[in-house]
Amino acid sequence: MSERFFLSSAACAGRAVLEGDEARHLVRVLRGKVGDMVRVFDGSGIEWPARVVTIGRDEVTLELGEPTAVAVATTLPLTLAVALPKGERQKWLIEKLTELGVARLVPLVTLRGVAEATPAAIERLRRGVLEACKQSGRNTLMGIGEPRSIAELLRERPDAARMLVADPGAPLLEAAELQPDATAVIALVGPEGGFAAEELAVLEAAGVVRVGLGPHILRVETAAIALAARLT
Repeated sequence: MSERFFLSSAACAGRAVLEGDEARHLVRVLRGKVGDMVRVFDGSGIEWPARVVTIGRDEVTLELGEPTAVAVATTLPLTLAVALPKGERQKWLIEKLTELGVARLVPLVTLRGVAEATPAAIERLRRGVLEACKQSGRNTLMGIGEPRSIAELLRERPDAARMLVADPGAPLLEAAELQPDATAVIALVGPEGGFAAEELAVLEAAGVVRVGLGPHILRVETAAIALAARLT
């Protein structure tokens, strides 16, 4: 059995417990049995081989093997602040950004936004990250931040973070856009109708650099993935 499972509780003395949906998936969907071997990760960059020791109603006890640590990333941590698209396009966006190694996604609140980042929506995004990690082999969870406006992002940005905004009319994004002393990158993607003129004015006044992603108008999720592919 080669399935990967997420540990929501800490390992202790070489043992760990799968709980809730993860335990039910192993036992009821995959028909896991005592003695089966699986792989587990805790979202911090560590993965273990594990053997099923006991099976309960909603939990499975595992005996852990030797841990494997994820390789250290060689690129700057990337936060994407995105005005979320509607429906299933959110699921696809989360899946691809997780696979590409984006550090954090922040739902961006804009004047022309079409999807509200409710608490239930945020929870769905986090579940999507977990599923994408399990499928792709990623051992660190992409963070999902609380919804933020442009003004809040500007107030909260770290001093050494480089901020970019996707703009169809701007020069193409180049590596030179990232100053050598930057410690992180925050890139903004607007809604389907684009940023309002007053939003772009606020970003320009704050020194946020406009960057282009090609000659065509991109959907929200396409622009976000293009940024992730170039910056991770």
